[in-house]
Amino acid sequence: MKKFLLLALGISALFACSSRINNIKTSAKSPSIRVMSYNIHHANPPSKAKEGTIDLDAIAKVIEQRHPDLVALQEVDVNTNRSGKINEAVLLALKLKMNFYFSKAINHDGGEYGVAILSRFPITNQQTYQLPKNGDAKAEQRVLAVVTARVERDVFIRFASTHLDAQKSDDNRILQANEINKITKGERLPLILAGDLNAVPGSETINIFDTEFNRTCTNCGFTIPVLKPNKTIDHIGFKKG
Repeated sequence: MKKFLLLALGISALFACSSRINNIKTSAKSPSIRVMSYNIHHANPPSKAKEGTIDLDAIAKVIEQRHPDLVALQEVDVNTNRSGKINEAVLLALKLKMNFYFSKAINHDGGEYGVAILSRFPITNQQTYQLPKNGDAKAEQRVLAVVTARVERDVFIRFASTHLDAQKSDDNRILQANEINKITKGERLPLILAGDLNAVPGSETINIFDTEFNRTCTNCGFTIPVLKPNKTIDHIGFKKG
């Protein structure tokens, strides 16, 4: 279970330079959106990995204490044997009273495994995109989950969650980063991308994302390992509408 990344974005900033800015009605204080990216390791704490303990309440507590509006989750189990045949996406949404969308990456252990999105806002649309990978048999299929969220009466944004390839080689991450840039290229609404990118700042993967997205911070805190973290591989970025 990695550390999470939590950041706040001003709604008005997301729409800056947008042709839709004159149609947006926000409060004078320019409300912010709190965004969180969290790799939950199928709700199995690292300290109890050998026992296979599942502690969804602990995950919910971490999220609840930070009061995010949008959460990108990675390593989510749905009805797998190892997690006790529970739907982690549904149960987290119920515990937190949030809307959700789950995107399956692979079939795993009698169930499904992938990424998910939790949203305090109504979700009006959702898609799952398959991301490319090379022919290496060890490479897992990866996906991009994207939703449209209504943040105010006439204000909509797009929010995406992903988990890129974890192999030592950058090859698949580079393929996947380019594909995500291609998928999101034509977005007309502001879009926030959050996830476990398995890539550090300055890597070719992050440099590719930097051509299309504005990173919310360039000196974010370290996110792994859980104890004595020493590098950042979880990121949040946005592009304006």
